[in-house]
Amino acid sequence: MKTSLFYLPSIGSRAEIEAGMAGLRGDLYTRMLAELSGQARLADDLGYDSISFTEHHFQIEGMELSNNPVLLDLYIAMQTKRIRVGQLGIVLPAENPLRVAENIAMLDHMTGGRANAGFARGYQRRWVDIMAQQTHGIHGAAPNQHDEIDAANRAAFEENFRLIRKCWTEDLIAFDGTYWKVPADGTPWRLPATDMFGGGVEDGIVKAVAVVPKPLQKPHPPLFQPFASSEASIRWCAQEGVTAILPPLHRKTERRLYEVYAATSGRALGDGVGILRDLVIADTDAEAQALWENSSRFAAKVWFEPFGFRRGMVDPDDGSMPSPEEFLRDGYALVGSVDTVCRQLEAAAARVPLDWLFCWMFNGMIPHEKLMRTIELFATQVLPRFGVKPAA
Repeated sequence: MKTSLFYLPSIGSRAEIEAGMAGLRGDLYTRMLAELSGQARLADDLGYDSISFTEHHFQIEGMELSNNPVLLDLYIAMQTKRIRVGQLGIVLPAENPLRVAENIAMLDHMTGGRANAGFARGYQRRWVDIMAQQTHGIHGAAPNQHDEIDAANRAAFEENFRLIRKCWTEDLIAFDGTYWKVPADGTPWRLPATDMFGGGVEDGIVKAVAVVPKPLQKPHPPLFQPFASSEASIRWCAQEGVTAILPPLHRKTERRLYEVYAATSGRALGDGVGILRDLVIADTDAEAQALWENSSRFAAKVWFEPFGFRRGMVDPDDGSMPSPEEFLRDGYALVGSVDTVCRQLEAAAARVPLDWLFCWMFNGMIPHEKLMRTIELFATQVLPRFGVKPAA
């Protein structure tokens, strides 16, 4: 089982966020960077596989301040030695895929081949509608929104993904898509240096371009998609060799999606699928749950549930929802003492094989020293019981 830390970087405690407009406070952002650095260095020392950041914009509320995950990746990589860095994920419908290909390839070189690449479709319309405004018909698609309303979003995502992979694996590229034409028709280019040292030009017209540098890892960095919850997304991930990361989902839905990935990819059940879980460990269950209430539960009620994230926990047969006690007992979150978290992880592993575990770190809302202790206890006291040893 590979373990990764996942951040939707928050820049304040619950009280600081509730005071309002926390995103404008530079002092909180500076503190966040310092705390992320300490947590990443500890995770690096303890042998965690990777650390990943999301992409969101305009978050004046103080949650999810991660408008450039590649830049955050590089910031962390420059302070660590072996831990991999990635994005969960870059929202492709709102991005220029050529720049994305360049930026991640640069990151891969600058980190010595420690880059992961994660891509998402985007669901927050306040920023996706603005950032994607030049791609006509593209807007945020809410979680569990799988019908025609998100067709343009999905089409743009898949086209951009194809173009990025082409940029990484082909010396010279030409691409004729719905949203992107590479090169633009009729672009003139008469330069002796290109005739002598380059390529892609015929009769003074650009016919192909080279996106450089290519990634250090061949053919490209490992690929991930957060947080897939539809059969269409899982099937696409399986076909493209992308690791699908599932949010907490009802056990029936979770099992079905695992089976869809395995059947589509021809791989063993669980191979290529990861799960996301809140992680909070303290000396007692009561202390851990209090920290959880002021972080994950607070954020869920005021931020994530209005976007529809809780719908995945609905029983597909009878429409019921697990109680808070069942949610913790059955390992949909890892919250408690070391022994309790071990039992919760055992419950999750009893339902499906755990190839990848992504641990949601509620930085800012959980005090730094408490989060550092969570990271340490999980690596040194929980994971060894599952055959994962901390770094020497």
